[in-house]
Amino acid sequence: MTIDPTRDAAMKAIRDSFSDPGHVARYAEGPRRFVPGLADLHRMTAQLLAERVPDDAHILVLGAGGGLELKALAALHPGWRFTGVDPAPAMLELARQTLGDAVSRVTLVEGYIEDAPEEPFDGAVCLLTLHFLDAAERIGTEAGIHRRLKRGAPFVAAHSSFPQGDARPLWLSRYTSYALGSGADPETVEKMRAGVEGALCLYDPARDEEMLREAGFRDVQMFYAAFTWRGWVAYA
Repeated sequence: MTIDPTRDAAMKAIRDSFSDPGHVARYAEGPRRFVPGLADLHRMTAQLLAERVPDDAHILVLGAGGGLELKALAALHPGWRFTGVDPAPAMLELARQTLGDAVSRVTLVEGYIEDAPEEPFDGAVCLLTLHFLDAAERIGTEAGIHRRLKRGAPFVAAHSSFPQGDARPLWLSRYTSYALGSGADPETVEKMRAGVEGALCLYDPARDEEMLREAGFRDVQMFYAAFTWRGWVAYA
């Protein structure tokens, strides 16, 4: 396997940022300014899960640090309980604070998919996370989620995914323009763009769908597209 030292350094900087108290304290504002329709994405995620899961569902949430999607899902479905998994302790602590009283319905686990309980879950969610993983890591993680789901259970994923090649610079400029128009600090926007270009593993949406199928999922359907972001629902 070839290691890209530039990407490795960029990824280390991103991992370190999730342990930085200042970054963690400001985290909640970032996704809202960089991801168009974030609140609606959370509502759509809840709706897609609710089509297939029971009123007392147990939902696996990978990349749960910060707690934004956990809080939204818990508010929309008071009967659901959750297991949230994230490798950053500071982000898990932020999730605890964000959840408020709903934390009683959430078990938080420090680690990656292999650290999640093996029990079959009713559904799973992974938002704004899989773009940190290359193709092999992504398929392995998605396969790990698949193994932890009941047959036919829904999986909702959303992350950075947009046309590559010659079209890539135009889409990245749209990403930065949207964030600036949403009130994000220009210096932060430039850092985020550099991080996207240097560290994220970006693929065409068609390749993202193919990876979900390779991980074992079926009936893969795109439900969300917003500039450089795409979301899918698929079934175990």
